[in-house]
Amino acid sequence: MPDRGEQIAALPLSWDRKARLRVLMVTSRDTGRWVMPKGWEMDGKKPWAAAEIEALEEAGAKGYISRQSVGSYTYDKGLDDGTVLPCIVQVYPMFVSKLKRRWKERKERKRRWFTLDAAADRVDEPDLAELLRNLDLKGIPRDVAKRLKRAA
Repeated sequence: MPDRGEQIAALPLSWDRKARLRVLMVTSRDTGRWVMPKGWEMDGKKPWAAAEIEALEEAGAKGYISRQSVGSYTYDKGLDDGTVLPCIVQVYPMFVSKLKRRWKERKERKRRWFTLDAAADRVDEPDLAELLRNLDLKGIPRDVAKRLKRAA
């Protein structure tokens, strides 16, 4: 077994009615804690493309995802055999243009929009909370920031 797992995550972003940047979070299937749509890298897919697929499958979110990560966070993933695998997750920001009413994991997860601070308060991973609290348009890759500015 590897010493560390490498995963990818989408950071689905949009504006609320009060022009606050917000993030779409989903509940994990096992514990129900709030997380970003994430998963393992996929053979034959670029990391950001895999993150985009996770956003669609786990949250029903469609939109534009950046090829550039905004950072990473670590956490310990509990495996089926009871062991724990330390994982590092690369985070790819995504401008959400549409939320599907019906999506693959809709019966297994809840989804909800949060402000960045509210999302940071709800996640278990300190690195992820810090990433969320420190995120602003200056830290988002230009391609996603341009789409967010147009949508504001």
